[in-house]
Amino acid sequence: MSDKAKNVGIVIVSHSPLVARGTADMVRQMVGDCVPLAWCGGNSEGGLGTNTADILSAIETAWSDAGVAVFVDLGGAETNSEMAVEMLGEARSARAIICNAPLVEGAVIAATEASGGASLARVVLTAEELSP
Repeated sequence: MSDKAKNVGIVIVSHSPLVARGTADMVRQMVGDCVPLAWCGGNSEGGLGTNTADILSAIETAWSDAGVAVFVDLGGAETNSEMAVEMLGEARSARAIICNAPLVEGAVIAATEASGGASLARVVLTAEELSP
């Protein structure tokens, strides 16, 4: 099993596709390809917003047996992410956690923790320590 398959995955959800992609680019530059990573942003019409189907797809893309940490920018992203996590089903939804952390800083520090093989609980705790 590759390190990527063993490490916690990171999902970035923003109302702006540019913000989501830029954050994902920063994560990749910091940790390379050793952490499963996906991002989504924007609504189905190409404007600002989020949608549950895209978030669910991103979670599936970044899925790891170690779990997935989801980072969101605003309330709507959090609500839609909660719905996407529920859609994973009971067995997997417990291993997908929406982090209460700043989007960019949280995703970068979480990915750094995940790249070292940290547990989902440790990844989330480290990211959430950044919250005011």
